Amino acid sequence: MKYLSFFQYAYLIFAVLFIYDGISKLGDGTNGAYLSFGIGALAVFMFFFRRKFSKKFQDRNNSN
Repeated sequence: MKYLSFFQYAYLIFAVLFIYDGISKLGDGTNGAYLSFGIGALAVFMFFFRRKFSKKFQDRNNSN
């Protein structure tokens, strides 16, 4: 289960990539920049969501 804690950081990598993609699309005038920003924001949300629940799960296992 240790590998799942490393996988949550992949969400941050995807967020950076999508935000970069959104910025480059804004500069080019290409459609879809806001979609890239939305996916980037969703990836950041998923990082914090998974981190919160992994800590909650870890605390529950340590208390038993």
